[in-house]
Amino acid sequence: MALFAYKALNARGEMLEGQMEAASSQEVALRLQEQGHLPVEARPAGEGGGGSLLKGLFKPKTFSGERLVQFTQQLATLLGAGQPLDRALSILLELPEDEAAKRTLTDVRDAVRGGSSMSAALERQHGTFSRLYINMVRAGEAGGSLQETLARLADYLERSRALRGRVINALIYPAILLVMVGLSLLFLLGYVVPQFAQMYESLDAELPLFTQIVLGVGLFVRDWWIVLLVVPGVLLLWFDRKRRDPAFREALDGWLLRQRFFGGLVAKMETARLARTLGTLVRNGVPLMSALGIGRNVMDNRVLADDVGKAADEVKNGVALSTALARGKRFPRLALQMIQVGEESGAMDTMLIKTAETFEQQTSLALDRMLAALVPVVTVVLAGVVGVVVLAVLTPLYDLTSAIG
Repeated sequence: MALFAYKALNARGEMLEGQMEAASSQEVALRLQEQGHLPVEARPAGEGGGGSLLKGLFKPKTFSGERLVQFTQQLATLLGAGQPLDRALSILLELPEDEAAKRTLTDVRDAVRGGSSMSAALERQHGTFSRLYINMVRAGEAGGSLQETLARLADYLERSRALRGRVINALIYPAILLVMVGLSLLFLLGYVVPQFAQMYESLDAELPLFTQIVLGVGLFVRDWWIVLLVVPGVLLLWFDRKRRDPAFREALDGWLLRQRFFGGLVAKMETARLARTLGTLVRNGVPLMSALGIGRNVMDNRVLADDVGKAADEVKNGVALSTALARGKRFPRLALQMIQVGEESGAMDTMLIKTAETFEQQTSLALDRMLAALVPVVTVVLAGVVGVVVLAVLTPLYDLTSAIG
């Protein structure tokens, strides 16, 4: 027997972590399923976890992002064309290029051919497919509308991916600008400024205090430039490790929500994600309590996720969802009002979807405004810093030239 560390999701969507003695990781996954949990990860206790940011960049999931959207859309299309499920999976089996994806689809198809439901076959993949995905498929099977459910699921995944991609795209240009100007400033201070320092020293010129400070910074950068390059990398690695600490992550997420410049944007983005998740699940017949557990798990901000968990406890005791979410005073008031209208009219799923669309539009508009303001501000500030350095270095030279003339 070996000791394995595992991660699993319980019925409420909460992440469980622990250790278990077993003969293999497959046995750990089987035991967790027997306990009513969804296995996410099972690995020897001595190995590092899979939550590293860098590891995630170079080892993407078998089915995620655009590939998952395409698989879902294609499967819905084949089912809509009258193809049996196992035949549709066999057709899709020829599309993936990597062996890991083919093995996953082969296992799903073989399980379906063996009499398992699609949702059970997906659940056997031990975290490859999310709880949201599996519960949506299960609801479609129960309602006899798997094709329609997959089409809605593909739309949900595409919208979620588009929203996340828009956030990333909005930050790419400012990030590139910061890096390029930062490297230029490093070159200016570390190479150009020391040349002037040597010249002024040879002339034995009296320099203004401000110029002396800039020249001192330049000499420091020249002598310790490697440290200035290594320190940001070390800080990034430290942050990558620290962000997996629940207390630190919660404190960071709470700090983000309190910021005037982008706190509202984070709240709107998370509200849109939660509303679309709940609306899609409820529309497909998933009970509200189960939907809240899944919705909490798909949220990135832990503080808002905790508010959803507390709201789920109150909903279980008969409190309205809008009232329960309002307790934390973090979700936008408009979203709460729209949810309340859905509760009163009996069209909860429709109002949740409309809430998601409303806040996705607001998020998109806010991102455009933020980018429109951020790029000029960053450009002006960095250009100002470069201008100040140049002015501080050249002013004594101009004074010397004037004195000689």
